[in-house]
Amino acid sequence: MNYKSNNQQPTTNNKMIFEFNGYKPVIDESSFVHPQANVTGNVIIGKDVYIGPGAAIRGDWGEIIIEDGCNVQESCTIHMFPGTTVTLKKGAHIGHGAIIHGAHIGKNVLVGMNAVVMDEAEIGDECIIGALTFVKSKAVFEKRSLIVGNPAKKIKDVSDEMIAWKTEGTKIYQSLPKDCHASLKETVPLIEMKKKGGNHYEKYKTYRRRLYFCTLCTKNVR
Repeated sequence: MNYKSNNQQPTTNNKMIFEFNGYKPVIDESSFVHPQANVTGNVIIGKDVYIGPGAAIRGDWGEIIIEDGCNVQESCTIHMFPGTTVTLKKGAHIGHGAIIHGAHIGKNVLVGMNAVVMDEAEIGDECIIGALTFVKSKAVFEKRSLIVGNPAKKIKDVSDEMIAWKTEGTKIYQSLPKDCHASLKETVPLIEMKKKGGNHYEKYKTYRRRLYFCTLCTKNVR
């Protein structure tokens, strides 16, 4: 990724974006950082990245690089021991409540909800990490590993069908920053329902038909 500094104000609401020890976060204008997310210090965020509310991305003791098309969902934490670089490669998908601490996350990886990936762990491209999995420090997993458990272990290879499901789901998150910039705004709640034309879920129909692939991540676990 190529980045350049400029004097423009970020398009995101930056109430919780902080400079630390002279380092200011670099956030591509196409990306969306929710106003309730916290981004601090030496953090580089690429294009079409979504950062959800409650996420804490702390580049105070080291560097965090979040490449194009990643998403870091609600209540996630990304941090490190001093002097460490944390990298989320292109298309990495960090599920709700997950913790990435000093680890390297490969291209198009899915980290499941509330999973923990510890220091110096290396997660190969197109791996899928199941929900609640604990990946210990310095663990190494090769490309396309399906990883579950505490401590984490590979149970089988990620199939073409599974990675296709993952990639399609991530595409929805890659379109979310644009939608948020266009339509997300603070509002006052209604006191009663109002009819609204159209089907809110129509645009997600194709993805919803494929949700059954989620079960592949937990089948045949021994």
